[in-house]
Amino acid sequence: MARSRSWPWYGVSEVAEEARGRLYADKFGLSVVCLRIGSSEDEPSERRHRSTWPSPRDGLGIVRTAPHRCGRELQDRLTVYAVSADTRRFWDTDAGAELGCTPVDDAETFAARLPAGQDPAGTDPQGGEYADAERTLRHR
Repeated sequence: MARSRSWPWYGVSEVAEEARGRLYADKFGLSVVCLRIGSSEDEPSERRHRSTWPSPRDGLGIVRTAPHRCGRELQDRLTVYAVSADTRRFWDTDAGAELGCTPVDDAETFAARLPAGQDPAGTDPQGGEYADAERTLRHR
């Protein structure tokens, strides 16, 4: 299967937009919150989602809450992980709680339905298959 050459730029674009948000917040006094959304699925469909899944309810909650609750007091917390209260999550939900959005769902509820494979707490890269060595740009 041919793989897209655009995959390494996804993460770069995220970081660039977060930096732009910081610039606008600092320069123009805007309130900016950047949401890092994990695995956006109706329910987890692979084992890695046990660490990265925002349920539709929790995802919608943070998307609805963030624009109304962000303010100057959160300028050091511009990036918020939009993820459920997953037992195995990689990210903390403290900044989301500061916005008034505390996640309630847990991907572990779906664990029995997920295919067997590598445990997310093991050696799987946080970025999933897009972060594995095969997709890393080669040094010349």
